Amino acid sequence: MVSGSGRHMSDDEPVDLRTDRAHGARIYDYILGGKDNYAVDREVGDASMQAWPALRTHMWASRTFMHRVGRFLAADRGISQFLDIGTGIPTEPNLHQIVQKHRPDSRIVYTDNDPIVLAHARALMSSTNEGRIAYIHADMREAEALLASPQLRDVLDLGEPVGLLVIAMLHFIEDDDEAYRVVKQVVDVLPSGSYLAASIATDDFDPVPLAQVQRQYRDHGEVLQFRTKDKAVRFFDGLDLEEPGVVQVHKWRPDADAGPIADTDVAMYGAVARKP
Repeated sequence: MVSGSGRHMSDDEPVDLRTDRAHGARIYDYILGGKDNYAVDREVGDASMQAWPALRTHMWASRTFMHRVGRFLAADRGISQFLDIGTGIPTEPNLHQIVQKHRPDSRIVYTDNDPIVLAHARALMSSTNEGRIAYIHADMREAEALLASPQLRDVLDLGEPVGLLVIAMLHFIEDDDEAYRVVKQVVDVLPSGSYLAASIATDDFDPVPLAQVQRQYRDHGEVLQFRTKDKAVRFFDGLDLEEPGVVQVHKWRPDADAGPIADTDVAMYGAVARKP
């Protein structure tokens, strides 16, 4: 496996999993029923679900939004290159399983800065014969280094359109200006015809219990920054939004058989937009 710094990491190299503090990816894993989490993550997850019982519904809505986005970009827009920033712990189906079903030649680069994701990155490597997959251990805040990575440029042709996914990740960047900057840095490098798919956490629909969830995250060392719809829309400045625009993720092109979800049970805006 390969790290974002360009050095090869052996399968038996020790990884510091930072189990003394909560991490968003592991909390997410716990709430969705995974096993790649630790006591501090479960403590935050349990307290958060007690404060806001809709948290599991919200996280599934976020996950299925990613599935629909991947399918839309591959099947409806013909995108065959994907950069997934903030991958999280592998949970099937992963992005490559979605898009390679429609475009077997799809190439996907996954990135995350959580060492536990690095430890499980091999689970992301089962590509079709026609396609390619890579995982880069990198921080989106260091966008220039990520985009200059030989591993990324070996898999993705940045002269051709790319589907950039930033799903359930931006709430871990507390400062608004920094969040806008890192997204723009990546989008600016991508060619015309590329797409940005992003989701942005919000407390617009149920602010009182979500304030308690935010407090749990912060008290255990993890950032959780909510943003209004106006702030969410700004991530897509200069891009052409696909219908239905910036909406709660469960309202973005829902599947015909999707069951009803209350607006108060989803704390995430999402959208897909094309770079002109």
